[in-house]
Amino acid sequence: MNRIDLEGQHAVVTGGAQGLGFAMAKRMVESGARVTLWDMDEALLGTAAAALGRQATREVVDISDWEQVEAARERTLSNSGAVQIVVNSAGIAGPAGPLDTYEIAMWKKIIDINLHGTFFVNRAFVPGMKAQNYGRIVNIASIAGKEGNPNASAYSTSKAGVIGLTKSLGKELAGYDIAVNCITPATAQTRILEQLTPEFIEYMRVRIPRGRFLEVEEAAAMVAWLVSKENSFTTASVFDLSGGRATY
Repeated sequence: MNRIDLEGQHAVVTGGAQGLGFAMAKRMVESGARVTLWDMDEALLGTAAAALGRQATREVVDISDWEQVEAARERTLSNSGAVQIVVNSAGIAGPAGPLDTYEIAMWKKIIDINLHGTFFVNRAFVPGMKAQNYGRIVNIASIAGKEGNPNASAYSTSKAGVIGLTKSLGKELAGYDIAVNCITPATAQTRILEQLTPEFIEYMRVRIPRGRFLEVEEAAAMVAWLVSKENSFTTASVFDLSGGRATY
């Protein structure tokens, strides 16, 4: 494993208690960073932070609530200092179903967490990054945001929004040493699959030319470089992690 140099950096990782978020936090700690894990699940957060050791702290926060995000940011800064890295990994898939019968409340919940939550976290930390003229942000989108999955209109729409947000913000901050990028992974073998039917899971697997799901460590490896000082030029970009599925 290549060791990306993140010494002296402080990262906030949303959805950091498990899955992709935890794998990314772990890789950053191994690269020398301090990490603050944000998640809604207090029990899982405790387990995750303990597994990462002294370099990790934690905050229980619902990123779809702006007031909670603001409060968590202030606690994070007070407890662990200025933030140089933000990774937005928190998200939900929601149940599969056709748009014309999709539950309105579930549509709103998916958009609130996946899109509004990503916006809130970006909004919370960008002012500090501008003030220090440095920052690295990675927003986790999805291949569904590029291609659209049938019977997953809310999820696909939310992730397409994350791509658009990333491109817009990256251009806004291009005059600073702040890189804003996103990744578009295919399905990974995480708990998010528990929200989906076996048929839908198989539909996604067979569309991946690699013939398997993404390993969380593979996503963590890409993100470790994206949040490093070595990524000094690329911004407002989308990095594919679809195993060959992406058509553009």
